Amino acid sequence: MINIKLIDKLFENQMLSQSEFETLINNRNEETSDYLFKKAREVRENHYGKSVYLRGLIEFSNYCKNDCLYCGIRRSNKNADRYRLSQEQIMECCEIGYKLGFRTFVLQSGEDPYYTDDMLCQIISEIRKNYSDCAITLSIGEKPKASYKRYKNAGADRYLLRHETASSEHYSKLHPNTLTLEARKKCIYDLKELGFQVGTGFMVGSPFQTTSNLVEDLMFLKELEPQMIGIGPFIPHRDTPFAKKIGGTCELTLFMLGLIRLILPKVLLPSTTALGTIDPRGREKGIMAGGNVVMPNLSPVDVRKKYLLYDNKICMGDEAAECRVCLQKRIESIGYEIEETRGDALK
Repeated sequence: MINIKLIDKLFENQMLSQSEFETLINNRNEETSDYLFKKAREVRENHYGKSVYLRGLIEFSNYCKNDCLYCGIRRSNKNADRYRLSQEQIMECCEIGYKLGFRTFVLQSGEDPYYTDDMLCQIISEIRKNYSDCAITLSIGEKPKASYKRYKNAGADRYLLRHETASSEHYSKLHPNTLTLEARKKCIYDLKELGFQVGTGFMVGSPFQTTSNLVEDLMFLKELEPQMIGIGPFIPHRDTPFAKKIGGTCELTLFMLGLIRLILPKVLLPSTTALGTIDPRGREKGIMAGGNVVMPNLSPVDVRKKYLLYDNKICMGDEAAECRVCLQKRIESIGYEIEETRGDALK
């Protein structure tokens, strides 16, 4: 019964303590999970109804200067088949996506110095000019504040930058010593200060993660109050130092999604591709746990298998139109509907 009481407390907009969150997570079971998801759906439907928002993902480069221990496109992976999309190719992806009803484009890449600020601003400006009713989201890593400001002035609306873990000690076990949680957080707060709709998030079940780490993530999210939160299970990649590590579970990821929905009722919460990768109905379960965003891939089919952050990623061979139709059927099968709008976060 203690878990039900704690969930009710969250539902009534009361934040839990560190120890209460740990009790809730460590003692979760099927009954409390079902109750949590029911409350999470109630909250998201109160704010967003039955709408699920589309984000068109364009993975435009798999080059990366960083060497994160969990990532398949890390600099040291000599087996990665590298590619870069031109501005023309990116615009073709947008054209296809727009015709399919996408009103948000997410430009994602590794941290690739090849794309200068001038190049990126030109791409952003071109998308803004051609698709004035669409939101432009960037997910291109850590940059100086001056660069972020240029992207904003060029027409970018949103920026996704996962913090990955809110524990400095844990962060150091997942990343090379050239990267720090302090620097990552500074970037996130810079983006918020510049007026971006900010997205962050973390991996569930990453190596060395403790329940205490997960609670630190929840506390950080509450403090930051981002507009978007992307979480997904850790999935090992065969060409990384974590190849033999055990992956995160769908079950715990869904539980964390439900908690986040109660902690931040108006947040945009994707049901990620990673969830669909480890469970055939993972994305549907993510929506039923409180999610309200899906991110189909608009990248050219011939490069999708090259952008592998983790093994066995789904939808590698599907054309954009196939992904769109498939997702719509999946969403409708659980009583929700795709909404063809920008899908901005509520204030």
